[in-house]
Amino acid sequence: MTFTSRLRVIFRSKASHTLDRLEDPREALDDSYEQLVAMLQQVRRGLADVATAKKRLELQGQEMGARHRRLGDQAQEALTQGREDLARTALERRSLLEGQVASLRDQYTALQQQQERLQANERRLADRVAAFRTEKETIKATYAASEAQARANEAAAGIGSEMSDVGVTLDRAKDRVAQMKARAAATDELLASGALNDLTAPPDDDLERQLSSGATRADVERQLQAMKDAAAGGTPSGSTGGATGATAGGTAGGAAGNGPDGWLSIGRGPAAG
Repeated sequence: MTFTSRLRVIFRSKASHTLDRLEDPREALDDSYEQLVAMLQQVRRGLADVATAKKRLELQGQEMGARHRRLGDQAQEALTQGREDLARTALERRSLLEGQVASLRDQYTALQQQQERLQANERRLADRVAAFRTEKETIKATYAASEAQARANEAAAGIGSEMSDVGVTLDRAKDRVAQMKARAAATDELLASGALNDLTAPPDDDLERQLSSGATRADVERQLQAMKDAAAGGTPSGSTGGATGATAGGTAGGAAGNGPDGWLSIGRGPAAG
């Protein structure tokens, strides 16, 4: 795999992870829940504003009611004192005040009805927010469990983007190992043939290596010939001693003794008589 191909695989993997996070339904549910909570807070603020305005009208109506009673008392007191003109003035002001109270009462009634509607909306929205929160957490838990199960199944089956990356990395490592083994074997052959010089070897080491190889081949040929002579079993009487000696030498050189220290005799010739 080339460097560009590796970069392409890495980029696709990172981009896929980023898109998965952006498309995570859990985040979408959290966003929707936050929007509902913001709407509920807005309704509650409106309800508080309406209740405040209603309270102000209520206080103003109480003041008007107190003035209305005071004007009635003043009109009665003026008649008692024989001041009909003052009584008339007090009654005229009380009549004007009654019109203002009627208008204020209409506003107060409208605010009271608006407050009742906002309270009903607030209760419904609060119930909806609570139900959505429960459903949201249930969906998120189900999604998390399903995601974990899917990842476990993908890992067990060897599929999925993560396992694909692992597979690519493993194949690349195997290629590198095979390439290095081939290079090591090739350089060994070149050193053995003398095409490459081992700078760390002592002088004339190539000659020693070739002589040792020749001696090994000669020893193998002698043991092979001894095994052939022993298998033939029909050697002439004049050469019986030589064949026996060759067979004994091959046996001594190719097999170990039966004792626990028999391995010490591997590759050694027959003991001197």
